[in-house]
Amino acid sequence: MKKIIFSVMLLCSSTIGFAQLLDVTSTEKVNLPEGTVADIVTLSPKGDYMLLSDQKKQGLQKFDFRTGEIKSVTKALGSNYNAKISDDGNTVFFRENQFGKDRLKKTALKSVNLTTGEVKTLVQPTREMKAVQTGTRPEVSIKYGQLMITRNGKTEILSPNGQSGQSYLWPSVSPDGTKVVYYLATKGAYTCNIDGTDVKFVGNIRAPKWYNNEIVVGMNDKDNGEFVTSSSIVAYAADGSEKQVLTGSDKIAMYPTATKDGGKIAFTTPQGEAYIINVKTK
Repeated sequence: MKKIIFSVMLLCSSTIGFAQLLDVTSTEKVNLPEGTVADIVTLSPKGDYMLLSDQKKQGLQKFDFRTGEIKSVTKALGSNYNAKISDDGNTVFFRENQFGKDRLKKTALKSVNLTTGEVKTLVQPTREMKAVQTGTRPEVSIKYGQLMITRNGKTEILSPNGQSGQSYLWPSVSPDGTKVVYYLATKGAYTCNIDGTDVKFVGNIRAPKWYNNEIVVGMNDKDNGEFVTSSSIVAYAADGSEKQVLTGSDKIAMYPTATKDGGKIAFTTPQGEAYIINVKTK
């Protein structure tokens, strides 16, 4: 079997001084094919593959951890934004941007079956793309800076911290469908119940994602106005009560993603590298 992951590093030093939410066993660099650049990655629910996007190229690719093979999923313009994977790992949902003769952008929602390659259009191209439920859980999205929620086919404003002067980013629903995590510009990450109640400040992390129903992960990045100078992956209890730094200062770790049931967290670096953090819940 081809070995596709190397550079195992224990991260004991990166967690000293903080609560131990997760037991970090190792961090491994993913051995991507030569010439492959990973800007943002999304782990499959079982952690057997990941989707990766390269901002210099168009579309999404699938990297199989077992075989080391990489295949194109779609070359659709805009598909690298907020792509999602079904719970069984067989279907990828993505957006496709289209420009007409009027030069106005319209966006369609599509799906592709990874086994058969069949592509379906779930929402025809529209100027007002809303979140679409691809399962039973509610979906969240951003519209004009406001946090929106879609339930039973109806989309409405959620915006738990209020609407005036607020700008929401990076929302997602917890695996059990009961909570939402999101980022509030200049303030940090928050969680709330699915109905917008019980708002909790989590911490100063961006691009937050759920690790499981009790823990979120995000990046604590700093820049000098031109480029990122440092960034670490940080885990927080969903109510902000506990914190754990998962990566060291030896690399700029950004844009984390986790498997559905925990166990693996992936991140990328500005150099286009991808890493896997292997963890156990305490």
